[in-house]
Amino acid sequence: MRLNLVEFFVMNNPLRPIVQRAVEVPRLERAAGGRIRAGKALDIGCGQGAGVQILLNRFGAETVDAFDLDPRSVKMARRRLAGVDGVGAIRVGDAAKIAAPDETYDSVFNFGAIHHIVDWRKAVSEVYRVLKPGGGFYAQEVFRDLIAHPLWRRVLDHPQQDRFDFEQFQSALAAAGFQMIGTHRLGKSMGWFACRKSKASLADAAGCNER
Repeated sequence: MRLNLVEFFVMNNPLRPIVQRAVEVPRLERAAGGRIRAGKALDIGCGQGAGVQILLNRFGAETVDAFDLDPRSVKMARRRLAGVDGVGAIRVGDAAKIAAPDETYDSVFNFGAIHHIVDWRKAVSEVYRVLKPGGGFYAQEVFRDLIAHPLWRRVLDHPQQDRFDFEQFQSALAAAGFQMIGTHRLGKSMGWFACRKSKASLADAAGCNER
């Protein structure tokens, strides 16, 4: 979804990268059990592009593609990342319909984008599809209790139907086929998840079904 002006500022102001590096990344690493190795990576809902820099500089990504549904954010990310080694395609895109072939990426990262998506389970399934066998999905997410809070409902524009809590998001990951590595949560408001796609490829699964 396209962010309203308040959340666009919250997600794209100069303090946002500091919060990502100092707060969100350490908790994501805690969920993963240590330093994350990104390989060929995808950042969904990239905002101003600070997450792409984290994937390159902290997680050692070889290349990073990224997308955001909001063209304003994509424009900012392209400007921020112009000339940076390892940056791939930066485009307008939808996490519920990722424009990439099956089994493209070693890792996919989500810094608080999926709670914006109406069909958020489809987004989880799409992440699974584009990951290589054994690839990792690393997600920081905001939960229903915070989204539905009267104050935040007044100033932010989030979908309100079928939002998830910690257990529901974890269940959706398992239903998509992910194997959990670890989690970390901040009360009922926010959580971090590290999980892995099964090492059996989609082609192998199709072959088993044919036999």
